[in-house]
Amino acid sequence: MKALTGNRNWMFAIIASACLVGAAVGVAQKDTSTDLPTAVNAYELSNVFREVSRRAMPAIVSIETISKTSQVSGQNALPFGDNSPFQDLFESDPRFKDMLKQFQNQAQPRQAPRRMGTGSGFIINKSGLIMTNSHVVNGADVVKVTLNDGREFTADDIRTDPRSDVAVIHIDAPDLQAIPLGDSSKMEIGDWVLAIGNPFGIGMSVTNGIISAKSRGPGINDREDYLQTDAAINPGNSGGPLLNLRGEVIGINTAISSRSGGYDGVGFAVPVNMARWVSGQLIDNGKVERAFLGVGIQPISNELSKSFDIKVGQGAIVTQVMEDSPAADADLRTGDIILKLAGKEVSGPRNLQGIVEQLVVGKTYVMEILRDGKHVNKDLTMKAMPNSFSVAKDEKPLEGPGKEKPKTSVNELKLEVQPLTEELANQLGYSDDVTGVVITSVEPGSAAEEAGLTKGMIIEKIGTTEVSTMDQFNQGLKEAKGKDSVLLLVRNHSGARFVVVQK
Repeated sequence: MKALTGNRNWMFAIIASACLVGAAVGVAQKDTSTDLPTAVNAYELSNVFREVSRRAMPAIVSIETISKTSQVSGQNALPFGDNSPFQDLFESDPRFKDMLKQFQNQAQPRQAPRRMGTGSGFIINKSGLIMTNSHVVNGADVVKVTLNDGREFTADDIRTDPRSDVAVIHIDAPDLQAIPLGDSSKMEIGDWVLAIGNPFGIGMSVTNGIISAKSRGPGINDREDYLQTDAAINPGNSGGPLLNLRGEVIGINTAISSRSGGYDGVGFAVPVNMARWVSGQLIDNGKVERAFLGVGIQPISNELSKSFDIKVGQGAIVTQVMEDSPAADADLRTGDIILKLAGKEVSGPRNLQGIVEQLVVGKTYVMEILRDGKHVNKDLTMKAMPNSFSVAKDEKPLEGPGKEKPKTSVNELKLEVQPLTEELANQLGYSDDVTGVVITSVEPGSAAEEAGLTKGMIIEKIGTTEVSTMDQFNQGLKEAKGKDSVLLLVRNHSGARFVVVQK
């Protein structure tokens, strides 16, 4: 099970028992539930949990992975092992260098320890197809599967998609029971769910909870649209099913947000609709081919909605367009707002990503955008997603030692900026095609700082004015005079985005 840790303080409340107690004493209180659905009798709900668990259990499997040992060269080994407190002594003191060299020449190859892991999965076809998480089986030399009836098998085919964290494995076994797949798009916040898996390797366990949130993106994988649940999920549950009260799989239990490494009330599951599409491609093609748009996008925040005169949660703003991409071929531009694609409404970046990746490569679709306040339709011919994307670079210091500080401009935004020269772009790690002015300082406590502007960012646009020189920057500020805020397109090594700076 992947565990997410951080400095965020998560607050939880255990409410299930409180709800039942409240129902029991409700006759002595004023009835305030007139407009709410009638509560299911606790015994009836218990029977539902029992029946769903009974039907699902035969289709749930435990997974054990083994990575075989490998020989590691003894050369360069230290007498006391790696990270020894004596390491600096042996490497820096001339008196010990000869001794160290002699030891390393005589050192024999050693065996790296064998790695083992556990997880869960569920049978989706009586022919022996099992769905699980990619991180459960990826890289394993041997994948052992234990059925609920105790039979053990070794997987003879393993197919993974790390981008979505979905995998399909196959076992050759008779008399298997499959579990039905549901429709994750029909799940709503507050719906009851059951999580089944093999936590900590102790054996199959069932926990219950609700859908706490939808479309979560905690930063685990490239492709994220998680269901969040408070059903107890622990290490070993990865790959197990999240079920609705019809006994259908609506998600694959994948990760937890935890400060302890165990259950803290926040679990994440891959929606089964995504998993179904991914697994279908893995089964048919052995890999997943995703369509590719080729844009940087961001959601419509409250501040941006005012600047673009559009509702919050409607569409996604284009912040950059990649060369030789479907977006570039369709003449999409920075500042365009994508409203609809292939007849589907766009509510934000994650929603758009989900629409795009499942479109057919080579096929042309209609995209509706908002450009300069006007609705425009564009024909978009899809291409296959590149195998890899460039990784964002770390921020670099603005100035090297001994460099004379270039002239800067201080303005009403409480920023200092300077021209982006070729030398400075190289120093900051930006590519040659990036243009704009560089932020050299931001006044502490200013609106610019509150908007997230930092030293080293590039300002590429002010309002509708493209910025590549100081004159254009100043012209953009003039055009923004009299307004309560200024819309900026800024870039760092993570990409470009729009920000609104209040005056």
